[in-house]
Amino acid sequence: MSHFTLSAVNFSWLPILPLGAIALGAMAIMLIGPGVDDEDSAGLGVIALITLLVAFVFALFTLGENTLAFGGSLVTDDYAGFFEIVIVIAAALTVAMSLDYVADEGMAGAEYYSLILFAAFGMMLMAAAGDLIIIFIGLETMSLAVYALAGFMRRDPRSNEAALKYFVLGAFSTGFLLYGIALVYGATGTISLAAIRAALSARMAANPLLLLGLGMMLIGFGFKVAAVPFHMWTPDAYEGAPTPVTAFMAVGVKLAAFAGFMRVFMVNLGPVSAQWTMVLWVVAALSMTVGNLAALVQQSLKRMLAYSAIAHAGYLLLGMAASPQPLAGGAMLYYLIGYSFTNLGAFAVVIAVERKGSGGANLRDFQGLARARPGLAVAMALFMLSLMGVPPLAGFVGKFYLFSAALSAGLVWLVIIAALNSAISVYYYARVIVAMYAQEESAAPARIVARPGLILSVIAGVAGTILVGLYPQPWIGAASSAYASALGRPNAKVAANYR
Repeated sequence: MSHFTLSAVNFSWLPILPLGAIALGAMAIMLIGPGVDDEDSAGLGVIALITLLVAFVFALFTLGENTLAFGGSLVTDDYAGFFEIVIVIAAALTVAMSLDYVADEGMAGAEYYSLILFAAFGMMLMAAAGDLIIIFIGLETMSLAVYALAGFMRRDPRSNEAALKYFVLGAFSTGFLLYGIALVYGATGTISLAAIRAALSARMAANPLLLLGLGMMLIGFGFKVAAVPFHMWTPDAYEGAPTPVTAFMAVGVKLAAFAGFMRVFMVNLGPVSAQWTMVLWVVAALSMTVGNLAALVQQSLKRMLAYSAIAHAGYLLLGMAASPQPLAGGAMLYYLIGYSFTNLGAFAVVIAVERKGSGGANLRDFQGLARARPGLAVAMALFMLSLMGVPPLAGFVGKFYLFSAALSAGLVWLVIIAALNSAISVYYYARVIVAMYAQEESAAPARIVARPGLILSVIAGVAGTILVGLYPQPWIGAASSAYASALGRPNAKVAANYR
């Protein structure tokens, strides 16, 4: 009897254990929070970290399951487990870099940490979605929490502006996604992703209802990944939001958006890929070019990294445009790992350097950093070099895999555009390194703060950036196996392509 009960629990509850841990932790912080002063909110951050650790362990247990749960609404496969693990790590590093920031800025810790967890819950739900409604619910859960986080510094007009712009444009794009879901349902008669994939055929590819639905869903996902021309919100939202929230938006939101984007289009709409890959070709080229050119003239590090995020969305869309090529999915997942560690580490350095109440660090704040804080300067230099694509760091290897997949798919001109844009990006990333090592300290130096949480985040970013680049095989193997599980193919067969 006990054996039967254990099996039933494993089958029914295992898929939602990581999600349940996050939700319970968020609610516990909300209940405990009113009795904790804002100045002492670091304890609530520790509870959030413990919650994320528990969710991380539960996510590890889901690996290798590869089953459907709750009537197919949730998918327990290595693809979902991969994204859940990376999202949990991103959320944990965001909380770590927030421990002192929240108290220093006088922010309400209970609301802040619970919103981080609720946002992570929505992100993980998108990764594990088995139908379009669950993707929509996960997207809205994530978005509502991030809207609030973007405007969390209530007395700062820039933070209010960031939240308002993000909310208005986000609600507009969500309408497109929802209408797209409705049209796809009308064309196929189902919201289940597996059933939609089974219903697609050569005749269905010409269905105007399906094509219009795909177009609207592309707009919805394009907004969330900050792709051109749906990127207008990104610079202002990144600059106005609290810097740890900006880091979470740059990494966590992009992870969740691409998790849903890839599962819907690359995995389940693959039979009609000819109808949308050319659109993504154009969007990828625009995103890379506009993002890199706009970043050239930025003085604010947060705005520069915002335009950088737009450019990197273009590089990832290069992989989606090459989706008929089996190497593309694993290359994208690998790229997201390196991108996450690099960006989280870079934003941790920005927090350490920025002036209180300044809304973010400028290039002049980094002048002479190599003399004032050589450790931070070395870390920031590594992050900038990785974002440039300098070997042997994670950014270079990620681009190598993506470009190789695109070349295998015959996207020669798009790879040329991507390579030229990578060369353009060297200029604005190098400006940060030059400011740190070749310029004198500004007359009014920034108040450099290196607290334990920030140090942990910087060290984790440096370690991830180096290890993912120097030892790519374990990471690309895990990424390709995760993508193979979503496709329902033998993991070893796809992973062998990277050897």
